[in-house]
Parts: sequence; C-alpha cells; structure tokens
Amino acid sequence: MFTGIIESLGMVKSIQTEGENRHFEIESSISSELKIDQSVSHNGVCLTVTEVDGDSHFVTAIHETMTKTSLGDLKPGSLVNLERCMINNGRFDGHIVQGHVDMTGVVKSIKEEGGSWLFTIEHNLSKEHFTVEKGSITLNGISLTCFNSKDNEFSVAIIPYTYEHTNMKHLEVGSSVNLEFDIIGKYVQKLLAKSGQI
Repeated sequence: MFTGIIESLGMVKSIQTEGENRHFEIESSISSELKIDQSVSHNGVCLTVTEVDGDSHFVTAIHETMTKTSLGDLKPGSLVNLERCMINNGRFDGHIVQGHVDMTGVVKSIKEEGGSWLFTIEHNLSKEHFTVEKGSITLNGISLTCFNSKDNEFSVAIIPYTYEHTNMKHLEVGSSVNLEFDIIGKYVQKLLAKSGQI
C-alpha cells in the first residue's frame, strides 16, 4: 500500500522488450536502498524490483500492465515518480493508494495561476470510476485533491513543491497520465450497485 507522497524522481536508463514484457532500468536516489521483490510505485503503477545495481533498479511490466497504463509512453530519459510502500509505523500523509491503475487520462489544459498550476484531466466516462468534489485522486502516483469534478474530467491544483519534485512539470496538453480513483469511493459504488440503489 502507498500514500501518494512521492519520494524521488527516477530516470529511465534503458528499456528491454522480451515477448510482451518490458524491462525497465530506473536510476534514482533511492534505488541503492531497494531490495529484490520489493514493491515500488512507478508513476502510480506498483511494480516489483527484480534487480538492484548501484544507483539503478530494474522492474518488469507485463502486457496487461502496459495496456492499462501509460508506461508504454516511457523512453530512455523519461522521468517517473517513485514511492516505496508505506511502513506500518509511518504517517499517512496522502490517502490509501494501491498502485493499481484504473485507467489513463489525458491532460486537457494547464494554467499557471499565481505561483501554482491548474491541471484539468479528461478520462473515459465510467460508472465505476468517478471523482467527487474535494475527494482524492492519484495522478501518476501523486495523491491530489479533485475539484471542478465532472462525469469525465476533473481539475487538480499543483503547488510549487509538487511541481518541482515530481514529473508534473514535464506534462503537456495531450500527455497521458495514470489514474487510480479513490478506493473508498469504489467500494461505496460497488455496495450501492449491489443493493440496486444506483
């Protein structure tokens, strides 16, 4: 389990294709501290560390992961948001994040507003995946608060610290982003659907 508080930016050093799998080599400030079999969030996608080599670590994404996330857009030099799993005596600074991406979204607009940035994200219409005003969303692994929440889009405000210490500053209009909707909202929706209330 993760919290959506990014620890480090990693840089994709190399990508190898083996059948339908992709092997990524990631260089970061935390790579040397990782262990084989450890789960790490990469742009919001939970991947297992398969090898550690100095300041780099390696992870593998299977075909299913590649088709459901924006990992296919990565190339050598791309920056990814990294977060290790939460330790059980740590602070819960973000929200409950599983590292299981629900779908990708697209950056519809970016506006600078007095030192912060307003991103509007568009996504496919879904009865199962939705946002609520002032609710939580995970965008490329970052825990954020939604506003201007609509059926198939929402906005988030990015403060300067988050802008500088994540890959948000490298996004452009049209960029694909990984979205994980709030787990509590998903459970509530499922219960209401089973009871016939929606």
